[in-house]
Amino acid sequence: MNIEKSSIIKTDFTFPNQTKVYHGKVRDVYTIGQYLVMVASDRISAFDHILPRPIPYKGQVLNKIATKFLEATRDIVPNWLISTPDPNVSLGLACEPFPIEMVIRGYLTGHAWRVYRAGGRVLCGVTLPEGMKEHDKFPQPIITPATKAEEGHDEDISKEGILAAGLATPEQYELLEKYTHALFQRGTEIAAERDLILVDTKYEFGVYNGKIHLIDEIHTPDSSRYFYADGYEERQANNEPQKQLSKEFVREWLMENGFQGKDGQTMPIMPDDFVHLVTKRYIELYEKITGNDFVKEESDDILGRIDANVVAALGKL
Repeated sequence: MNIEKSSIIKTDFTFPNQTKVYHGKVRDVYTIGQYLVMVASDRISAFDHILPRPIPYKGQVLNKIATKFLEATRDIVPNWLISTPDPNVSLGLACEPFPIEMVIRGYLTGHAWRVYRAGGRVLCGVTLPEGMKEHDKFPQPIITPATKAEEGHDEDISKEGILAAGLATPEQYELLEKYTHALFQRGTEIAAERDLILVDTKYEFGVYNGKIHLIDEIHTPDSSRYFYADGYEERQANNEPQKQLSKEFVREWLMENGFQGKDGQTMPIMPDDFVHLVTKRYIELYEKITGNDFVKEESDDILGRIDANVVAALGKL
């Protein structure tokens, strides 16, 4: 399989009545009046950098998981999604986004652990308990927001910082926290049914017609981290690494190859066998979290397929 030819690396569509396009790290977002067309590419990012090689079928995995969880949480908070006209595409409402990510953590893992290991005991205004080790569960989930950077690194920010900067009103932020906790609880319950632990994740929100909506993706391996529940306690007791389903292993591979997104560092090129491994891990997470077999939607002309499917869906609005 030619990895580049079977993947979506970039898009440059011109849909009917299109007014704007935004190319993100992973998604390309097209604005058509009051609607958004979000194309999940096969690009992969880590340490806020887009890696040079795509991951086949990654966009389909992200889009299908996000759709599942958006549909499974509509009773908690309204969301932006209207339909998924293509395996790589979501179509929905164009909300005015809050420029923050609501990050919620149930375990001392990833960025939180790196801060803790360096001696930090306050993260985004939240005091962290003493005596914890990597991957320990917090007494209760903590919210550690981040600013949403258009370029470069997202930055940690506290609730007080958000309010002081006017990024949300006190009333809005209270709702964002309420929704974040409720969504994380729902995601935790669904994961537990599949013998997984939802470790941490992020949610993004926007406003449409004066009402807060959940936007973007949720509970995907790009926005979330999962542990296998089976054996978690034993691994913690034995100080062994946790078995993860997330893209943390991609970050670890980059670090092993001398890259953490810092100035002066050269990003390594992933060899074919590692690219195929990443695809396999993404599909594994899809099948584990949904309980369904992953069906690869293959096409000789992926971009042509997307264009036709999106135009047809827009015509039905």
